[in-house]
Amino acid sequence: MWQSAGKYQPRVDQLVRIAPVIIKMGCFDRVETNGGGFEQVNLLYGENPNKSVREWTKPFHEAGIQTHMLDRALNGLRMSPCAKDLRQLFYKVKKAQGTDITRIFCGLNDPRNVIPSIGYAKEAGMIAQAALCITHSPLHTVEYYVNLAKQFIEAGADEICLKDMAGIGRPVTLGKIVAGIKAIKPDIIIEYHSHSGPGFSVASILEVCKAGCDYVDVAMSPLSWGTGHADVIAVQEMLKDAGFKVKDINMEAYMEARTMIQEMMDDFLGYYCPSLNRIDNSLLVKPGLPGGMMGSLMTDLEDNLASLNKWKAKNGKEPLTTDQLLVKLFDEVAYVWPKVGYPCLVTPFSQYVKNLALMNVIQMEKGKERWSMIADTIWDMILGKAGQLPGPVDAQLVELAKSQGREFLTTDPQANYPDCLDEFRAKMKENGWDLGEDDEELFEYAMHPSQYEAYKSGKAKADFEADLAKRKAEKNAPKGEALPSTITVSLGGQSYRLELAYGDAAPAATAASAAATVPTGAGEDVPAPISGKFFLTNGNSETPKKVGDSVKRGDTLCYIEAMKTYNAICADFDGTITEICCKNGDSVDEDDVILKIARNS
Repeated sequence: MWQSAGKYQPRVDQLVRIAPVIIKMGCFDRVETNGGGFEQVNLLYGENPNKSVREWTKPFHEAGIQTHMLDRALNGLRMSPCAKDLRQLFYKVKKAQGTDITRIFCGLNDPRNVIPSIGYAKEAGMIAQAALCITHSPLHTVEYYVNLAKQFIEAGADEICLKDMAGIGRPVTLGKIVAGIKAIKPDIIIEYHSHSGPGFSVASILEVCKAGCDYVDVAMSPLSWGTGHADVIAVQEMLKDAGFKVKDINMEAYMEARTMIQEMMDDFLGYYCPSLNRIDNSLLVKPGLPGGMMGSLMTDLEDNLASLNKWKAKNGKEPLTTDQLLVKLFDEVAYVWPKVGYPCLVTPFSQYVKNLALMNVIQMEKGKERWSMIADTIWDMILGKAGQLPGPVDAQLVELAKSQGREFLTTDPQANYPDCLDEFRAKMKENGWDLGEDDEELFEYAMHPSQYEAYKSGKAKADFEADLAKRKAEKNAPKGEALPSTITVSLGGQSYRLELAYGDAAPAATAASAAATVPTGAGEDVPAPISGKFFLTNGNSETPKKVGDSVKRGDTLCYIEAMKTYNAICADFDGTITEICCKNGDSVDEDDVILKIARNS
């Protein structure tokens, strides 16, 4: 489980190199090769995801091993909902690329989002595996899950997956769910997926297998345990001892694969693997956050902690440690989760709940009110735009929505997202871009517009290489030396802040450095409320703001993408934009000036 350990997965050359060794181990019937964030991550470091999927799945097919992908139902492969025509193309492309099984899940467990994908997958010739997102709450009972599985089976699902993404499913309860599903349809294939963080996973695997589960997901060292899956050796020995027929492991191949994985970690993956992810963490039992997002969470936490402590230093307050912020965050997640209707904490809703909780913590640490910064995508979840929440929304949030003119929805979520492929075909033609084999490049552009454009322009690759160089330089800096990251210089009476890098590293562009090259315009500064990447729009349907535009209080000026969410930055007063201090994709720190606005007199 590459991305459970950190932000990235191996490059395609590394994947193709290790595939024959995984096959030689002889113990795997299925391998998850793609889906979820796999392709978005490829784009982030400037690699073509379609090429990666085709080359990565091929050796497994030739060996008779099934490949499967993670599929976010209404969201496809991204954090936000997709158009119907894009969802339909999704399965055709993936089947053509060599993916056999699609694991369809919705973080709301809303059948309206899952059932259409079952049909689209089967039409494309794929095996449709419908997932039950497992969590632990007063609403998520054995009866709830068995009834949900019954609906999916009746809709044509070929298989059922218990997707225990946080590993917080209680073993006995999970066994009862599997038994209940087998009572409905004894020959239905059931697969169990569990991350090991809280420590329940091995016991849960034994219980579900006793109840009739057919496949269990495992990992191998050095990716197993921690926020990943239970190790294949431990699970195999446990199941053999319990009397189950399981395949032997070619230990020579296991050790070869283990060595290769460590080489990949040393190459670049390890620079994005927070050490705290390697520990079994029973703290996760309370917030229920999934293992798959812990890698990005710890990175986000480091960035936000640095920004928060910078603010605290400016205001004469004691800094927080990572542990202190982590505990505050976990406590806030536990508080926020029931307030927003108990969505299952899995992508994207785990990110939304975590982001909302983290924003609450940061704002409250600064003396501001809880709920004072809620991204539009999080509002979409609260309002029902992405599907029906399992539980009711707290009255305080209902009132806040009404005060902002927001409406709650009960309509079919797909109706909120019109077809889009013709629009992207036209843009690709305009850019002179090929639609790709089986329309796979069209699919990729429509699924991940901003990331695909950054990949095509070369910006993604350059940004990744600069970031990696910076991380390597920091790691290799002489111990005990406190190297500054910025300096301030004066030139012609004007102060400039310069970002520093060491060794072969290139400094990342920040709002401050971008702004330093531009003469100070008239008007008031608009500072970034959080660290992240600056974008003028969130999608192709928006018209970007420009210098000279008039804005009214509450108008969206731009966005900061942080923690996989686009956070709208709105005008605090009526006025005219006099300066845009950043370019699309620029990294910004909290309090960096991103725009200037002249207030209306």
